[in-house]
Amino acid sequence: MTLSEDRLQERLTPRAVQFYPQVESTNDLAMEWLHQGAVSGAVVVADEQRKGRGRLGRTWHTPPGVSLAVSMILRPRPEHLPQITMLGALAIHDLLVGLGLATTGIKWPNDVHINRRKVSGVLAEAAWTGDKLAGVVLGMGINVRADFSGSDLAQQAISIEPALGRAVDRVDLLVDLLARADVWAGQLGTKTLFTAWQSRLVTLGQTVTYGGLTGTAELVTPDGALSIRTGDGQLHRVIAGDVVVEDGS
Repeated sequence: MTLSEDRLQERLTPRAVQFYPQVESTNDLAMEWLHQGAVSGAVVVADEQRKGRGRLGRTWHTPPGVSLAVSMILRPRPEHLPQITMLGALAIHDLLVGLGLATTGIKWPNDVHINRRKVSGVLAEAAWTGDKLAGVVLGMGINVRADFSGSDLAQQAISIEPALGRAVDRVDLLVDLLARADVWAGQLGTKTLFTAWQSRLVTLGQTVTYGGLTGTAELVTPDGALSIRTGDGQLHRVIAGDVVVEDGS
């Protein structure tokens, strides 16, 4: 079944929701809504996203009908900011496990993988008024039925339906995802959230490369940083960016 304003309003009420058949970026629209006073938990959903954003300034096009593109507005305390992307990755991870996809894990810092291939991405963007945190937009994109076969991404990306072996309803997925995000949002600032994210990381213990560094991904800290121990015994702290796992993922 397709995404539509009526279906979303029916399934998500009383949550505040804006739906668009096509947008440039759900995060941009959510950011505008945040500044206009949108309540925490409000979401912007799109069927097609033409200029979605990821980490490191990457952009991508989400064609209609194949993915979930949703941005959630949150109003956390400033000290909870490091846990926002953890929250998004956890909600997606647990959604997939709930569908029966047991070979699911989080690649540091927030990419969710199925069988070591990326199924989703998370991007959190904070809004400030002077030195006061106005809120955060948490963007979550999930491949539902995007076809990567025959493409350069076939070994790096995957969608839910091919992995699951059956069709799923994107509205059902969205309802489940937001419910899980709400639960984890209630745990912001707690050790419980950090420990859950840490336990789902598939990067720890792996040989990784980050820039010119190669070593073992040894541990993560409550602020989300990754520590890599190189062959000379030195521990290097990494706070953002991409790591490449030895298997190429």
